[in-house]
Amino acid sequence: MSPNRAVSGVGRAAAQLSGVQLKVQAARLGQAVPSLAAAYEQALARWLGDPVLRLAGRPIITECYRSPERQDELYKQGRSKPGPVVTYKRGGESKHNTLPAPALDVAFLLPDGEVSWSGLLLSKFARLMKAADARVHWGGDWPGFKDRPHFEV
Repeated sequence: MSPNRAVSGVGRAAAQLSGVQLKVQAARLGQAVPSLAAAYEQALARWLGDPVLRLAGRPIITECYRSPERQDELYKQGRSKPGPVVTYKRGGESKHNTLPAPALDVAFLLPDGEVSWSGLLLSKFARLMKAADARVHWGGDWPGFKDRPHFEV
């Protein structure tokens, strides 16, 4: 068995993080404002405590604080760089651009080691985030542009 996996009671592998990956997650979470970090920790605990959700994938923070320079690079995507538009905010305009950050982005580590931004998984996690703290806003609820990986307070 791979060190990145644990076998569940039903014979399916659940995604597990290595020690290094856990440290990266802790560092990213440490960049968030306390209320957002607490909501994420509560939602994550509820997710990992549910045997069905745990087997679907493990929530991971892909970004919390983002420098204005990185924000500008993301802004170029879908404009002067190839790929889909991922943000309408330039450097300094995003909630990711302050520290501590009132925003974080989430994806899912799947049992096969792939990373997914599944709208279905993100909507399930969004319910847990909003239940953890009513001040949490999910980008998937926004009118117009849907930023499903994005959570903010």
